[in-house]
Amino acid sequence: MKPASQTSALGYFTWAFITTAAGLALGAWLGWTTTGTLGGMATVFFVCTVLAVLEISLSFDNAIVNANKLKEMTPVWQHRFLTWGIVIAVFGMRIVFPLLIVVIAANIGPIDALVLAASRPEEYARIMHEAHLPIAAFGGTFLMMVGLKFFFDHEKDIHWIASLERGMSRFATIKGVEIAFVLVLILVFSSFLHGEEATTFVYCSIYGLLTFLAVEVVGGLLDASQQTMSAAARGGLGAFIYLEVLDASFSFDGVIGAFALTQNLFVIAIGLGIGAMYVRSMTIMLVEKGTLAEYRYLEHGAFYAILILSVIMYCQTLVHIPEVITGLGGAALIGISLWSSIRHNRRERSEHVNA
Repeated sequence: MKPASQTSALGYFTWAFITTAAGLALGAWLGWTTTGTLGGMATVFFVCTVLAVLEISLSFDNAIVNANKLKEMTPVWQHRFLTWGIVIAVFGMRIVFPLLIVVIAANIGPIDALVLAASRPEEYARIMHEAHLPIAAFGGTFLMMVGLKFFFDHEKDIHWIASLERGMSRFATIKGVEIAFVLVLILVFSSFLHGEEATTFVYCSIYGLLTFLAVEVVGGLLDASQQTMSAAARGGLGAFIYLEVLDASFSFDGVIGAFALTQNLFVIAIGLGIGAMYVRSMTIMLVEKGTLAEYRYLEHGAFYAILILSVIMYCQTLVHIPEVITGLGGAALIGISLWSSIRHNRRERSEHVNA
């Protein structure tokens, strides 16, 4: 990666722009080959564009959290995440994950699931939507723990919404307080569901909680093992696993929401894959330019957005909430936190000049 001083803001998005051009061209070709009409080609092209924008809007907070974790990683593991990680993110979560859901839900083989996606997209979409409740419960719980971990930290000394965040920092001295909070929410939301749905919600939420705790434990053991890990691997492998699970949790909402626009798995993969490349570019820019250090409340906005996304995922088990609300809500919070950071910086400069 080039030093920040040698790379313009647009320069970070070179590969994202190339991917956009290639992806939209592929989408147009797919539209032409499947429909044989200019209207069909234009429709698929438009859907790919909308899906890319949807993914970018849902993933602002993902990029900020990635950057927050990456700055603690060794250069070797930073590079591995930004290369291997993007392959896993694009192909694993945008293609393999939806296929895996259908494989499990319909009890069919991977090849049969791929054939189903190509030949019977309506049935494929139906199975994906039926799997929404367990996915929302699992992903919502994992993301909620990620958000709460940031705020329930007794060493945290920078507060954006001061009264609220100071209170959470004080409560952080009570072991397991965030886990207890999440468990209470699980019980509350499950009480609005009935029968098998309630049982599924509770079980999948617990799996999400256990996954977060397992990733924390395994990551800590891997990163702290001075005897068995090389110097290059320390401080990297555990964070790499954490970021991959985190990216998967962020992707749940986008993948499921994409089926509201199209039932074509390949169109979804193109659109969301384009968006994932912008997330990668934003992550690199945030790390190299030190943006998180420069704008002190930007992380806060991202983690509040994560908490809101997790609650929305819980609420989606009861009512439908359009993905555009999720994306715009998160982007708005990050925008407000950026504005607050700029105001803080101006105020500090003014005080320094006056002094």
